[in-house]
Amino acid sequence: MSTVDSKTTLLLTLPPLLWAGNAVVGALVVHAIPPLALNAVRWVLAAAIVLPLGRRVVLEPGPLLARWRYFATVGLIGIGSYNAFQYYALRTSSPVNVTLIGSSMPLWMVVVGMAAYRVTPTWRQVAGAALSVAGVLVVLSHGSAQALLALRFVAGDLLMLAAALAWSIYSWMLARPPASMRGERRPHWNRTEFLAAQLLFGAAWASVGALAEHAFLPIAGPFTPALAGALLFVALGPAVLAYWAWGAGVARVGPTLAALFSNLTPLFAALLSLLLLGEPPHAYHLAAFVLIAAGIVVSARR
Repeated sequence: MSTVDSKTTLLLTLPPLLWAGNAVVGALVVHAIPPLALNAVRWVLAAAIVLPLGRRVVLEPGPLLARWRYFATVGLIGIGSYNAFQYYALRTSSPVNVTLIGSSMPLWMVVVGMAAYRVTPTWRQVAGAALSVAGVLVVLSHGSAQALLALRFVAGDLLMLAAALAWSIYSWMLARPPASMRGERRPHWNRTEFLAAQLLFGAAWASVGALAEHAFLPIAGPFTPALAGALLFVALGPAVLAYWAWGAGVARVGPTLAALFSNLTPLFAALLSLLLLGEPPHAYHLAAFVLIAAGIVVSARR
């Protein structure tokens, strides 16, 4: 299936809304808890929620053990790396900037598809990616042509570009898995069990990163009810629900088209930043979003 129906639209719109909430909440708490510790707590909680529902993966471990390399890789890239990059980026960038820079993802989807899977993009996909990249350049330059010519990346910008590349690789690995995950050889798991298999490895990778980080960035603030609520939100919403919906959406339309819906995240981030952080968007944010939305429209048309 390659067209976008109402169910697919819902599946691919829900994750950007939740990921925008993740960026805003992450900006609120990232100075109270180190980024990798925040990432680890998020995914350990998510695993604790999902594993009872997908317990067959653990109770009947043969299929998982036979494919551990695949799940260790997707767990590292899609769970351990992407979110760690984003939380570190939020230490030096705003949620709106971080999500807009993440909107370069369609370009990385095209690049990864061509380089690793020999998938030639359509002209619509190339045009959509180009419009998305134009939107990213607008936000990086704050809408100034002079600033664009003298553009200098800060650490948060580079980290979000790395995050977008990691997510593109992860999405292609979902859409084009190895032979052991296709057809009759694929384990007879439902979507929750498939997510549980990813979380087992992803939470382990995130925990290893947090332990290494602790030697340099110990937890700075006290554990408050607000922090507990933030951790519960990032585990339930942006982790469990968003990843489940994203996996279902990618399976329906493929990673390149799905990536364009992820570019709705900056719009949601701008609205949530205004409501929760009191940070109003600027005119260049609107211009960037118009370019990103145009990329979605161009690529999603038949």
